[in-house]
Amino acid sequence: MKTWLVAVACVVVGLSFGCSQQPPKPGAGPAPVPAPAAKGHSHGAGPHGGAIADWGGGKYHVEFKVDHGKKEATIFILGGDEKTPAPIKADKIQLSINEPATQVDLAAKPQEGDPAGSASRFVGTHDTLGKVQEFAGTITGLIDGTPYTGDFAETPEM
Repeated sequence: MKTWLVAVACVVVGLSFGCSQQPPKPGAGPAPVPAPAAKGHSHGAGPHGGAIADWGGGKYHVEFKVDHGKKEATIFILGGDEKTPAPIKADKIQLSINEPATQVDLAAKPQEGDPAGSASRFVGTHDTLGKVQEFAGTITGLIDGTPYTGDFAETPEM
């Protein structure tokens, strides 16, 4: 009887762990585990062709657009849909470029349709912006006493 139990145990163990040393056939076995999602979410180019960043957890978005020839950066304030202008009551916002380390104050330059005393576009110039490269950095501003910050990064397609 002991021999029979040992034989059954060997069969069970063999089936549990498998006895084949051959690689699994394509399409066999469990599906691959997807890679974990990156923090945040990526955005395509904005309505003006610039790099988009979240501002306020998606309540607002900001779009960074640079004109190297003019050494000028323009930031567009957009709504949660990343397309619609979202005018804010602010005289300026700040742009911080990572490389080379640069800070630029951007003045309000209202677009057509922005209510009086508010703007959905901010513009500033600096020699660093004349350098042709993909910029990355942070855009900060104050809306109704609440600070907003968003990180952006240009890509070669922009």
